[in-house]
Amino acid sequence: MYKVGIGYDVHQLQSGESLILGGVDIDFDKGITGHSDGDILIHSVIDSILGASSNGDIGRHFPSSDSKWKNYSSIKMLNIIYNELIQEKYKVEHIDAVIILQQPNISQYIEKMKSNILKSLNNIDSTISVKATTTDYLGFIGEGKGIVCQAITTLIKNS
Repeated sequence: MYKVGIGYDVHQLQSGESLILGGVDIDFDKGITGHSDGDILIHSVIDSILGASSNGDIGRHFPSSDSKWKNYSSIKMLNIIYNELIQEKYKVEHIDAVIILQQPNISQYIEKMKSNILKSLNNIDSTISVKATTTDYLGFIGEGKGIVCQAITTLIKNS
């Protein structure tokens, strides 16, 4: 039986912050504001996995009100979710994500992002797709004020 979940995350971009996407620290003059490391790719992947498995959302498992998660690695959060909630009941069949930002061009980092996600999921035999697009200078993303990511995950129940 297949189960599908969707995840979405949006954050502001600000000078002086790190830009971490898929566990990759990208050299850029702005970064993501957030309680953890702000990795919106991983946050949306986590929410899509939690949605597909009917396990709530990222805020339930890693509340921003808990200082334990301040500046915490989102890749480590994904590993916790996978090891504690998913791997015994489900196999991750496929993850598809799209990062929406105006700058910088992140195409050279995508393979490393996919590799980091697979490692965090204990190198499972799954397919991962990560894409990036812009808004052609429209809205807060086009103005360089924010960044968005959407992800969808397909799980198969273990037999």
